[in-house]
Amino acid sequence: MPADLDVLRDRLRELDRVAVAFSGGADSAFLAWVAHDTLGADRVLAVTAVSPSLAADEAADCAALAQEWGLRWSGVRTAELDRPEYVANGTDRCFHCKAELMDVVGPLAAAEGATVVLGVNVDDLGDHRPGQQAAGERGAVFPLVDAGFTKAEVRQASRRLGLRTWDKPAAACLASRVPYGTPVTLRTLDGVGRAEAALHRLGFRQVRVRHHGEVARLEFELDDLPAALARRQDVVDAVKAAGYRWVAVDLEGFRSGNLNP
Repeated sequence: MPADLDVLRDRLRELDRVAVAFSGGADSAFLAWVAHDTLGADRVLAVTAVSPSLAADEAADCAALAQEWGLRWSGVRTAELDRPEYVANGTDRCFHCKAELMDVVGPLAAAEGATVVLGVNVDDLGDHRPGQQAAGERGAVFPLVDAGFTKAEVRQASRRLGLRTWDKPAAACLASRVPYGTPVTLRTLDGVGRAEAALHRLGFRQVRVRHHGEVARLEFELDDLPAALARRQDVVDAVKAAGYRWVAVDLEGFRSGNLNP
């Protein structure tokens, strides 16, 4: 069905009180803003899971957005790295990540008589997303799906509402840069995070640093490849400063979720 903002608002009114898993990305930001605008601050809690898998810049932007929009917001610590199944980084890694999220956010929501809502959109249903299963099994709901929103429609609606997140680049958790079967460690997440932050400072908004041991495989938007090559030494220096020995550029460019099965 086509996306409908009124349907989304009605769905949120049905839920009455919600705790939004707020990563600061376009989807969760849109959901948090609409929930706040529809239900009011007293019935909406935006919760950001803070852990080594969340880039520092993203955590800071969550706090900034909450202040800008007047959201009732809380940053809470999650401990995915304490879960052996998460560290092992099998194809079900996201299941264990969302299980940890729900174990932390669930009690906060329960204390308020609220339902946990996630910014899952219709497009996400066709990808490898075991985290959705974990969240759904623990009582989370997906209002954007209920209202028929695709990623493009989330961006279009966000732009109409004047939300600065409408064109924010996709920013999945840092663990998504690590190939399945390679253990997720604090050192790896730190290296990926520092490398990507350095590339952002060079002006590359959408970039992925795929971790392959001592090799960083960089995915730029195809339109950014000439600029990356023109600034080759700056790019190399930035990534090596984060701990990588070799720097490679993927000529296929940025592909969201390309490490998924």
